[in-house]
Order: sequence, then C-alpha cells, then structure tokens
Amino acid sequence: MKNEYDVVIIGSGLGGLVSAILLAKEGYSVCVLEKNNQFGGNLQTFVRDKTIFDTGIHYIGGLEKGQNLYKYFKYIGIMDDLNLKKMDEDAFDIISFGDDTIEYPHAQGYENFIQQLLTYFPEEEACLREYCREIQEICNSFPLYNLKFGGGYSEEILSRNTNEFLNNLTDNQKLKAVLAGSNFLYAGIEDKTPLYVHALSVNSYIQSSWRCINGGSQITKQLIKQLKKYGGEVYKYKEVNGFGFEEGKLVSAKINENEEVFGKLFISNIEPKTTLKMIGEEKFRKPFYKRVQSLEGVPSAFSIYIVFKPESFKYFNHNYYHFNNSNEVWKANDYKEETWPKAYMVSMNVGKKMEVWAESMTAITYMKFDELEEWEATKNTTADEMDRGESYQEFKKRKIEKFLKALELKFLGIRDSIKSVHASTPLSYRDYIGGDRGNLYGYIKDSNNPMKTFITPKTKVENLFLTGQSINMHGVLGVTIGAVVTCSEIVGKEYLINKINAEVS
Repeated sequence: MKNEYDVVIIGSGLGGLVSAILLAKEGYSVCVLEKNNQFGGNLQTFVRDKTIFDTGIHYIGGLEKGQNLYKYFKYIGIMDDLNLKKMDEDAFDIISFGDDTIEYPHAQGYENFIQQLLTYFPEEEACLREYCREIQEICNSFPLYNLKFGGGYSEEILSRNTNEFLNNLTDNQKLKAVLAGSNFLYAGIEDKTPLYVHALSVNSYIQSSWRCINGGSQITKQLIKQLKKYGGEVYKYKEVNGFGFEEGKLVSAKINENEEVFGKLFISNIEPKTTLKMIGEEKFRKPFYKRVQSLEGVPSAFSIYIVFKPESFKYFNHNYYHFNNSNEVWKANDYKEETWPKAYMVSMNVGKKMEVWAESMTAITYMKFDELEEWEATKNTTADEMDRGESYQEFKKRKIEKFLKALELKFLGIRDSIKSVHASTPLSYRDYIGGDRGNLYGYIKDSNNPMKTFITPKTKVENLFLTGQSINMHGVLGVTIGAVVTCSEIVGKEYLINKINAEVS
C-alpha cells in the first residue's frame, strides 16, 4: 500500500466501493480502507454449518434490463457477472396475518400488482390504481432515481406521511395493512415515515425482484474486481481511528500510531456520528454537529439462520412479511417481552441447483438495542462470540426458542426439518456493519421534520465527503444512488449523470 492517494475512502460498504469505482474510472488514484476481515458491509455473507447466509441483501429490485439499478450496475461494470434468480412474478412478497388465513401477494409489474390484489379486494380497483400512480409519480420527482439531472426536492413531497396517505386512499383496513405490509424494508413508523421512503423502497421491487444465488457477497467481489481494473486499491484490517490535519486542512487517515494514509480527498462510508467525532467537533458548525449526534437510528433486529435437513422443507421463491394481526403493521417494534415477536420477515437463500428443496432460511424481527445493555461494552467481529459471556449465549438461546415457536404457527412442522439454528443480535449488526446501536437502515426519516435527517455528502471540511445509507437512502439502490450523489460533488452532477446515460443507453 502506498501512503498517498487522490482519494482515501474509509469503509468498504456498498457506498464506499461504488464511490471508489466511479472516481477510479475518472482517473483518480483511490484507496479503500476496511477495518474488518470481510469487505462489503451489508453485502457480506457468512457460513454456518457449511451453508451461506446473507447479512443484509435478501433481495434486490430494479435489475431488469433498462431499469434504474440495472443501469447503475451496468455503468460500474458488474451487471453482466451477477448470478441472479428472478422471484415469483405473481408474488415476490407475501403479506400474511395470524388472524387471517389468506396470503396477500405483492406482484411484479404495476398492472400485475393491481390484478393480483383485485382477487382479494375486488371493490378497490380505483384505490389500487391511485396507489400505483402516486408511487410512480413520487419516484419520478427524484431525478437521480431515474438517472436524470435535476434540482432539489419539494418540501411538500418530503413531508407527506405514508400512513396518512393510505388512510386518505381507502377505508379498507385490511388493504391498508397489505399495502404497508413490507414496511420492514424501511423500519416504518406510523407517525413519522415519509411517503417518499415507502415509494422509493417498494417501487424498484414492483418493477422487478431478484435473489442473489449463493449470496450478495458476489456483488462485493465484482465491485472489487472493477475497482482493481481501474487501478484502485482496497485493504482489510485497516481500521481508521483518527484523522490528521496540517494548517487546518485534512491530510490523512490514521490507522495506528505508525501507519497513516495521505490523500487529497476523503470519503467516509462509516457511520456519520462516528465520522464527525473522529474528525473533531470543532471542525463543524455547532448546530450541525449537535443535530447529527442527536439523530435517532431506526430499530435494530434479531435474526435467526436456519439450516434444513436435506430434502425436508420446500423452497419458496418469495418472501413472507407476517404479522400477528393486521392491526400491528405499524406497531411491530412496540413490543413487550411477552408479546415479542409481533412480526417477522422470512426469506429463503438460493443456490445454483436449488429447485424444489430449501437448504436454508433467514427470519428477521425487530429487537430494541436496550435489550442488549448488559453486553453493550463487548465487541466482537468473529464467528466465535463466547467472549460476550455465557449470559449472552443464554439470551440468544431463549430468543431463538421464542422466535421458532412463532414461526411454527405459520410454517407447520418446520422444527422437524431443522438441522441447526444460529442467530445474530443488534450487537452483531453494530460490530459487523457499524450502525449506531445496531440500527438497520441509518437514521429515522420524519415527515414532520423532513430536513432534520438530511445530511449532505459535502461537509464543511473542504475535502471531506460522506456516503452510505445514512446520507441519502438505504438499500442497494438507495446507497448506489447516494454514492453517485457523493461523487457528483467531486466531478460535477450534470457531467456524471450524462456520462452514465451515454454509456448505458
């Protein structure tokens, strides 16, 4: 590793790697520094019982030829090498409730989305068409979402609330629950989640939905391959723990007492609160620093990873979003010990040869970080978590058992098919991914105060930029667009968008 580059990027999550490729393609010398053993942040996979599991990428939208993420991935050079499986077109997601035997589909393609739901809501065609029209209209108001150059976003769009929108759309309580049923995608909060967050999240999946065969880490591998193609460098076990300044200008990232990497520009793909603390409070305006430090993260999660016995549990090519009842779609994170879990998302992992039988399953539910207070001071980024102590292991066992009992109510006989079960807690998300208090998707977006959680990629430190899920939007598409926003601050907005469109058209 050299000790000086044009651009030094801290963190190898999707935002950092995409930013690195975009700038390397422009001729910048780029270095990416990662503290952990694996590159990729939420793109990471891990192995339990000889079975691959995803950390955060359970499915991806917008990858059909000509769609938005397809174009971005095509430009950065990874689209043609991804190994993907298209999910069920008539039901990529299924919304279900413990007090209802019907399974409600979310289908690919807007007309198909409408037709599949009309089977269960025949009187609601006007409502469904208006819903689809509004979702697409909102997405079209975000220029970069559709690879267009444009100005800022109107306060009117940013301040619309998802739940209020659905309440004004229909009086049918069940339909509202079904339309909001995948809100685990953005950790929806009834009185806060803006409609644009819902729209940008669901739209790309309705366009097209895909699973990564053998896990999302293939995206990381292809990104690094492209980065190296353009002369970029990436290193692991390089934890940045400080920054160096000369005459008030940021000049280096400090890895330890003896190692320092110098750069002309710096992009932080790590948590913004942490970034600001590392740079130093005095380098920012006090109101900005205090605002960022006060931001509330979205909830965290408890996940179980099930390895099935051979040929014992049927594979399904869709996800489930299941709630104990339809009144709790917005209340799943508001639980007590005796009511947990109120809801969960279930996703299958898919292998190259999988056709009938499932090899594994991931089930995710909300968990408050406060439940892990006893072990908050521990830190671990290895598969062996015994250093958190026996009490932590007992906590996980107790939660696994309770979660399995909830799954058995939906998937009868599933326990008989299980070979082994593994789990992760908010501490796992905090230590492996770096989110504040283990949050899933960055900071809570609030329709009541939409500008509070907006963090621009360009900072008051002249040569410091930010990227990642807390800067623009979360998810594969949101973070990719966020990286484009970050890099456009360096190379020019109109220039970069025009170049991407020219190359992928």
